[in-house]
Formats: sequence, C-alpha cells, structure tokens
Amino acid sequence: MKSSSFDLQKQNQKIESKIVVALERISEAFRVLLWNESKENSLSPIQIQILIFLLFHSREKCKVSYLAREFNVTKATISDSVRVLLTKKLLEKEEDVADTRSFNISLTTEGKEIAEKAAFFSLSMESPIEKFTTKQKEVMLSGLLKLIFDLNKSGIITIQRMCFTCSYYQVESGSHYCKLLQSKLAENELRIDCPEHEMSH
Repeated sequence: MKSSSFDLQKQNQKIESKIVVALERISEAFRVLLWNESKENSLSPIQIQILIFLLFHSREKCKVSYLAREFNVTKATISDSVRVLLTKKLLEKEEDVADTRSFNISLTTEGKEIAEKAAFFSLSMESPIEKFTTKQKEVMLSGLLKLIFDLNKSGIITIQRMCFTCSYYQVESGSHYCKLLQSKLAENELRIDCPEHEMSH
C-alpha cells in the first residue's frame, strides 16, 4: 500500500515527498499573505486575485468564463465574486458586441488602486529568493516549470500561458527557442505567463 508524503517515515526517506511537503508549506504561506491582503480591503482572497489578474491581463481574458478556468473554480463562484466587486464599484461591466450573452469586466479607478497595492502581497516571498545564486534560481525555475507543465497535462491545472504549452516554443539543438522572438531562450528567460502565448495543439 502506498503511503502519504505526509507520513514522516516515508517523507524522511524520499526526496520527492520532502519536495511535495515543502511546496505545501509554500502554498500555505501564499494563502496567509493573500488572506491578510483581502482582510485589509474587506474582500475575499478570490476577489483580490480577480482584481490583480484584471490589472495585468488583456481585455479578451477579462470574462467570467476565462477567470473560472484561470482559477480552477466554477463560473458561479466567479460570478458571485464579480457581483460583489461590481456592487462595491471596484469593477464595471462592458457588453460584448460580438456576443450579447457575454460581457467584459474592467477595473474602475478605485478597483485599479486596490489592485496596484494588492499586487505586492507576495513581496515577502520574493525577498528570500533574491538571495539565491543565479544557478539556484535557474534550477528552481526549470523544475517548477516542468512541474506546472505536467500538472497542466494531467488536467490538475487548467490554463497555462507558459513557454512549454505555446505554439511558438520549440527545442532546437537541445536549447529553448521562441519562433515569435526568433531567438534562443536561456533558462531564466523562459516565461510562466506570456502575453503573446498561443496554445499549441
């Protein structure tokens, strides 16, 4: 019978289990930071995440259906959050002329102010990483990108806008290459969220 990564006996004998538990601790830190930020603004964590997402992403991604896939939650959950944000005048609705059943959402001036401040909630996570050597950062990024790619392939994480899932990405003579930029990419140039991302088929 398989034992859990949280079983200390297994965990202390297997590096994969230690990595899983370490990632769980880091996700816990993100939850705490997000909760603190959301409490400060009398919003829920998902509402803060929506505001931050809208601040940095293109108009065509600013729809309820896209946000539901982005955050791996139901459309109803996103709709409820959007409704609250509209009531609080942090978001505004724009009808989609191409599809009358759909609408885009955008930040109001107040919504933008909150999003710009809230976007720094993860700063205390970045500070310790800045102390790593360049090589440590590259190894970490490479490992995390591969992990996200595999989780995406297995359907655990839905939307990804990273190099590995992009039609412009290819491996050329063992090196990463972007056909859009027409250049080789170093490990530290691989993107996890690219505005030019085109899903590969």
